[in-house]
Amino acid sequence: MRPQDVVTVPAPSADSPAPAPVEVEQAEAALIEHYPRLVRIAYLVLPPSLGRNRRVLTAHAIAQRSLPRARTAPAAGGVPHPRSATGAADPGYAYVRGRVLRQALEAGLPLRRLARPRRAQFPPLLPHVWGLRVFPRSGGADELALDQRLCALSGPARAAYVLRRLEGLTVAEVRGALSAAGVEDVEAALTDANGMRDQDGQGAGRAAALLGSSEFDPCSLQVRPPDLMRRRQHAKAALVAVAALTVCGALLGLPGDGWGPNGAAAPVYARNPAAEAALDPGRLTRVSPTAWQVSSRRDFSVWPTRGTHTEDRALLRRALAVWARPGSGVQVSATPGTPSGPPMGPAQLLFAGEVDRARVVLLYDGLRVARYAEPVGDDGLDGGAALDFARTDGADAASASALVAGRTDGNVRYLTAPWVRRATVRELLDPTGDPRPLARDADGVTAPLPSPAQARECVAWEALELDDGSAARVLTDLGELTPARLTYGPPGAPKDVTAAAARAAWARTACLLPGVRTHGVRSVNSWQYAQQALPEANGTAAWLCTRAETWRGTGSRVMTQFQPPAPRPDAPGAIAARAEDSPSCGVREPRVLAGVLWKSRAGQWYVLAAGSEQFGSLAVSGGVEGQTAGRMLAVRAKEGTRAELTGRLPDGTRVGALD
Repeated sequence: MRPQDVVTVPAPSADSPAPAPVEVEQAEAALIEHYPRLVRIAYLVLPPSLGRNRRVLTAHAIAQRSLPRARTAPAAGGVPHPRSATGAADPGYAYVRGRVLRQALEAGLPLRRLARPRRAQFPPLLPHVWGLRVFPRSGGADELALDQRLCALSGPARAAYVLRRLEGLTVAEVRGALSAAGVEDVEAALTDANGMRDQDGQGAGRAAALLGSSEFDPCSLQVRPPDLMRRRQHAKAALVAVAALTVCGALLGLPGDGWGPNGAAAPVYARNPAAEAALDPGRLTRVSPTAWQVSSRRDFSVWPTRGTHTEDRALLRRALAVWARPGSGVQVSATPGTPSGPPMGPAQLLFAGEVDRARVVLLYDGLRVARYAEPVGDDGLDGGAALDFARTDGADAASASALVAGRTDGNVRYLTAPWVRRATVRELLDPTGDPRPLARDADGVTAPLPSPAQARECVAWEALELDDGSAARVLTDLGELTPARLTYGPPGAPKDVTAAAARAAWARTACLLPGVRTHGVRSVNSWQYAQQALPEANGTAAWLCTRAETWRGTGSRVMTQFQPPAPRPDAPGAIAARAEDSPSCGVREPRVLAGVLWKSRAGQWYVLAAGSEQFGSLAVSGGVEGQTAGRMLAVRAKEGTRAELTGRLPDGTRVGALD
């Protein structure tokens, strides 16, 4: 916190009059008058993990639920009142804003078994949009950069930053607003918010203008269709489920001992033979150390059983029991789209041993890898056990090269596949540097290396490079049980990150990987689809498209980068556009079009755009007009120009830019 932000808050005087209660009509008038601003505040404070569509709907729902339930409500005591031009306070607006802040912060709290859930933690019933996805209009490079920095903050820190920058409150007023909203560690939130304010290096007016832009306006929306094939499949599944429930309901009502309460049902879980087999350590599948050498496939099914505790039946029994019935003290995590239920039968034992200060068991059931960990010495009875799941169906030799064995003190250890001959560490931000050796023990567990997924700042990005004799594959930790494979090249023929051009591209892309962290990512491919000579002889810029594929097949994330000449080889590129569940830059649709507003060294602004080789012409309209017969476009513009970019394929098909 900077010295000028340190203030002393005087205690309220006993003689000060108590704030007058807020009438429902007064709060309703404030809500109607300031509705767009209140919804914007809720949208900015809500956790980014909800996705833009749900954040928009939840922000509107929170604002609409912020009226007091009684005819009068207590005034927002410590919450500062916004002041009009004449200096008068509006307690109605202060009360509603306080309710909005509290609900937006509650929406980011995790659901706990024994805690009473809050309404804001669930998807809103109203408003609701059927058959469409809604999200704010995309902004420029500054708005996207601000959005990335906001995503890295906690909910209270985002709230503090918004109150300071957008609402223009003082530190003392922000402290009172956060306390009234139920924030426990107000000082930590203020420190993080001030740290971000120092990082962005922008004045209060510029930051307020960015927060007030269309990038963060949930009242000015774009609409796109959802995944139409998935919706059709869900509709068919719903019809089948309704039919099955109807039949089962009729059969349950039949008289006699046939299909009555227990007629065709399986025995209870403890007496089910399949369930008992799945919980028996003696029934675990154990693969020999040489099975992978004669097998026709290379995936987790041919990993040998390794570790120093493979005969510890008590440990294995605890791991299987926790997998089947995790208690309230077990920390359970699963990648998106990964079921966390018990195995259907005996699982395969991959590893059982000690990693750092924990006993670790890795199990595989053909669909998932499960990792059970407990602190050494407490047998998992003191609430320190953890259970992690990752989906691994369809794995091959590349994606089954390693698993995370343990995380401690910001470091990560991997268990490598038996076919890996050599392990090294590759610093992605140093494209010309040599990899350094990484030691492994007899079981294939690596020495610890810093985890970029747990770092707060991107000052280094150390990736794991594994050589199996035929290829050197680069993997990186994205906070999940399975590391993600990094590749470079066109969508139809990506290659490992071994060439100089691939390493140079990833040196400027690695620091953007936090945007796909903890999304069940299987691989990330970066592809330079165009190279553009900049106007006024400002050098040559590269256009890249980076696509993250998931294990579940859906939920892919795509972003395009604009990489102008930079003084450092690791300077991150500017994100030109991004999309979720888009086929662009993939095997199904290996094309992309994107544009940016760029300023030359002489101070002239330009709209620059580039498309992949499938495009025959480009055009820009709106704030500026222009077109070109090729797949590169550069048109003079003014600062803040907003334009619509389109391209045409050789057959005349009109295609819009990625958004």
